[in-house]
Amino acid sequence: MRTLEEVQATLQIAKVKEEDLQPITYCLSFGDNVSSGDYCLLELDDTLCKHIEGGKSLIIRGDKDEHAVLCTEEKTYDLKIADTSNLLLFVPGCKTPDQLPHTSTSQLMHAQIWGFSNSYWELRKQRPRLKKLKKLLMENPYDGPAVGMQEEAPGEKYTIDDLLERIQASREEIETHLQNVHACEIDGFWRILDFDYEMKLLGHVTQLMDSESWSFNKVPLTVCLEELGSLEPKAMIEHCLNCYGRCYTSEDDQVMFALDEDKVCRATAQLLLQNAVKFNLSEFQEVWQQSVPEGMSTRLDQLRGLALLDRRSKPETISLLRVEDLPEDTHERFNRLFSLREKWTQDDIEPYIQDICGEKQTTGALLTKHARSSVQNGIKVYNSRRPVAI
Repeated sequence: MRTLEEVQATLQIAKVKEEDLQPITYCLSFGDNVSSGDYCLLELDDTLCKHIEGGKSLIIRGDKDEHAVLCTEEKTYDLKIADTSNLLLFVPGCKTPDQLPHTSTSQLMHAQIWGFSNSYWELRKQRPRLKKLKKLLMENPYDGPAVGMQEEAPGEKYTIDDLLERIQASREEIETHLQNVHACEIDGFWRILDFDYEMKLLGHVTQLMDSESWSFNKVPLTVCLEELGSLEPKAMIEHCLNCYGRCYTSEDDQVMFALDEDKVCRATAQLLLQNAVKFNLSEFQEVWQQSVPEGMSTRLDQLRGLALLDRRSKPETISLLRVEDLPEDTHERFNRLFSLREKWTQDDIEPYIQDICGEKQTTGALLTKHARSSVQNGIKVYNSRRPVAI
């Protein structure tokens, strides 16, 4: 090991003034059997550092054929290797200048290098990859309790721990998405309801509302369970009310539900559109309004991200196009959209790209990056950036 005198002599040869340096000098040496593969270095921001210091965990998720992501309880981060031209040394116990004691006397401290690397793991916050969640749950959708000797349909079922193992997202993001897709926990397994069965449940509720002349803002839970419990499991009736309504307590302490007009109208529209390639728009609007509970009003803006209007066809048409059926990858998403329609207005395409925008990115900025714009008949339209063969 070097002595303080040897360090000072080296500084003189290098023509470096000792007073320009920190008074404490570290003398580094390699430990036995040190190699570059002993440790992996991970770059963390202040938020993630505090997360670790608070005793919480960071979890790496991803199947063998997937790119790894790192998750906290709330957020998901892309995990990539970043190379550096400077050799990174792993020196436990080594202190930075602000951690060293204040002194004016030259001192020499020794530290041992435990490992080194010329790369590190870099984290970038990213959207959770949740498309796989619904795909897994659709392997065995729930379509009601088995009747008599009927056996339940075959298919894999998943607990929350199973989903945490398979889905590249944080626990909070997974739980939120389970609510968004109207999944429910049955016998310890998370199940997504078959859409026709879900609409059957909603139909029972709306028919009861009609027979009892209830306002859709005042649906009593207890009466619903008593009247409909002989038709379907009470837990499913309550789950349906939670999916399509807001729970509150009335002045006389009854548990009530206010059905969400937009959610009910949107689900009814999906039911009408799912078996038709295209629907005459004016005819669809008429049938749609007749199909929703009395007192509710249908509006085309309720169908953003669910249905696509074609105003240029004669007559005008509407067809089912759900944003959840589109690819998660940004480039693949745009390729898919432009394969469906050559030119898009911003109003038409916006509902189908909002979910892939970054936290600080607008749909306009995303369109500028991935599509070409032009003006036709005074309207700005976007089309693919891919070159066109001539």
